[in-house]
Amino acid sequence: MIISAIELREIRLPLIHFFETSFGRTTERRIILARVIDKDGAEGWGECTAGEGPFYCEEWTETAWTTLKEFLAPMVVGQQVENAEGVNGLIRKVRGNRMAKAAIETACWDLEAKRAGLPLWKHLGGVHTEIACGVSIGIQESPELLLEKIARELAAGYQRIKIKIKPGWDIDIVRKVRAQFPEIRLTCDANSAYTLADAPLFKALDEFNLMMIEQPLAHDDMFDHAELQKQIKTPICLDESVRSAAEAGHAIDIAACRIVNVKLGRVGGHAEAKRVETVCREHSIPVWCGGMLESGIGRAHNIAMATLAGFTLPGDVSASSRYWQEDIIEPPVTVRSRGTITVSNKPGIGFEVNRSRVDSLTMRCELITS
Repeated sequence: MIISAIELREIRLPLIHFFETSFGRTTERRIILARVIDKDGAEGWGECTAGEGPFYCEEWTETAWTTLKEFLAPMVVGQQVENAEGVNGLIRKVRGNRMAKAAIETACWDLEAKRAGLPLWKHLGGVHTEIACGVSIGIQESPELLLEKIARELAAGYQRIKIKIKPGWDIDIVRKVRAQFPEIRLTCDANSAYTLADAPLFKALDEFNLMMIEQPLAHDDMFDHAELQKQIKTPICLDESVRSAAEAGHAIDIAACRIVNVKLGRVGGHAEAKRVETVCREHSIPVWCGGMLESGIGRAHNIAMATLAGFTLPGDVSASSRYWQEDIIEPPVTVRSRGTITVSNKPGIGFEVNRSRVDSLTMRCELITS
């Protein structure tokens, strides 16, 4: 496979409703799209999931754009690789920058699957033809609004509710949710907002029968998470702390978690996501697909990844209409009344990119050729 050109675009896509975490509030997404084009004119699409600021991790839209334009794309264009996974070898000497790397790597997987006439999920080795969906609900302006939103999502069929927590919006909120919805599958995501000194809070959360508490402590920590897991009954799920299969193995070895959230951008693309899934599955650690407020392109890649055998818990892959007035793919992602997405059997990501919509949202564009 020879990539003859890579087109980068930054689009700006306004959210229907703001999304708030312990990092802050997001009202509009600045999303970088990568379109890879081979020597025969075939193309594949990927998405960089970096946020608008360096809060979830060091990468953000502006740094990812420069890294893609100045380093990663020129390293790939004009080079021959055996397969999509082989792209990683071309860009390995750039340290970190996994979300920027994933934009190109996932686009190459889409291209390769299309060339093979296969849906991406099958090309990746997926086994699930239907994936279970949950939703992630950000911090709301009042507990009452949160309860109303949960009720709407449950009525839509979603199988798991995740709520964001932070100091001052935690145990009392969980208590209110549990009182209103005593039987639902409920999880909390702290986005690294706490320290080990907050262990009493997490011990108190044990009484609420949560499926998991996601990334309660520092984004780059495993050891304190292992200590906290010893002290509480609720499973800890690691997100930010696991950026590779090796790190997943380390986390499992020291019992820092009982569940792992896999995000394509965080681990650098499909090849590494597959390796993380394998390590976790071999150690009976369930995984699920996390979300980064992706457009339809990133969402389609998440759907494909979530068909791998180890993805046994409902992920954050939800309907396009929860986020966007109009997505950039056709058809938009929809969720069935029982809270599942049925995978597409069309080649590649299984959706068509709405080029006119992308054009109308594009703020800048660069074409890198050899």
